[in-house]
Amino acid sequence: MTDLPSANLRGAVDLSGLVRRATDAARPAADPNASAGAESSLVFSTDDAGFQSVVELSTRVPVIVEFIAPGLSSALGPIVESYAGRLVLAVVDGSVNPQLAQAFQVREVPTVAAIIGGRPVNLFVGIPADAEVRQVFDELLQLAAENGVTGTVPTGEPVEGDETAEPAPEPLPPHHQEAFDAISAGDYPTAIAEYRKAITENPRDQLAVAGLAQVSLLDRLTGTTAAEIRDAAAARAGDVDAQLAVADLDMSGGHVDDAFGRLLDLFAGAVPDDRDRIRTRLLDYFEIAGADDARVTAARVRLASLLY
Repeated sequence: MTDLPSANLRGAVDLSGLVRRATDAARPAADPNASAGAESSLVFSTDDAGFQSVVELSTRVPVIVEFIAPGLSSALGPIVESYAGRLVLAVVDGSVNPQLAQAFQVREVPTVAAIIGGRPVNLFVGIPADAEVRQVFDELLQLAAENGVTGTVPTGEPVEGDETAEPAPEPLPPHHQEAFDAISAGDYPTAIAEYRKAITENPRDQLAVAGLAQVSLLDRLTGTTAAEIRDAAAARAGDVDAQLAVADLDMSGGHVDDAFGRLLDLFAGAVPDDRDRIRTRLLDYFEIAGADDARVTAARVRLASLLY
């Protein structure tokens, strides 16, 4: 089991910034192969294609994401349902949803994570005792409240045509839509190209700048494993590429201080050409975390002191 992050969730890859807000019901479409348990408004299965609605739902209520193996049922359904709509559970068959398995760095099942406001939070591998699970979920609810995610989901089935449903969002700008479609298909290079086009047309498009930083990070992590990255970084402490890769891994999991500290330490002893690469990567991280993040302010101050 891992400790929950600090109250500021910014810094993990913001999944909501990479997908379009869902225009249909908040509950994602069921995948009958993902879970043997009954579907409800609180416990449901999802997949790579339908995950954007899970991200949208996480802006209103914390979403537990449980990765299971084929033929297995969720172990967390009864616990989640006992929270009476303050939590929901999305069950994923990790064997047939590679994009989600990679995004959450799943190496074995069951693996359990959460999403709050579009940002992932690692919870645990395996299923601990019920008391431990409840302790983690209680802490998760506190973290969600500190980040303004305090909604609930009705315990019954969603009602079609419910007048309380949120209105459909405005359409995305063309290049953002193309980027979203590419991300949904796992085509990160095309998404990168589309965000770059948006920035060329409007250099002040901060959503495109942040989207480019986020999807570039995901693209760099494609085809890698956490174990390989960390082993390489440990074996080659002075290798800039290895350290940049493990900083990406830290950033993708929301370990912002670790990512910033690693690159700032590396920057201090680097040659000029490597310094440029490290500084560029840090600036990308600043976009992902957000200018209002206190950790960004502190890292900028330290970077400035190293530059001058």
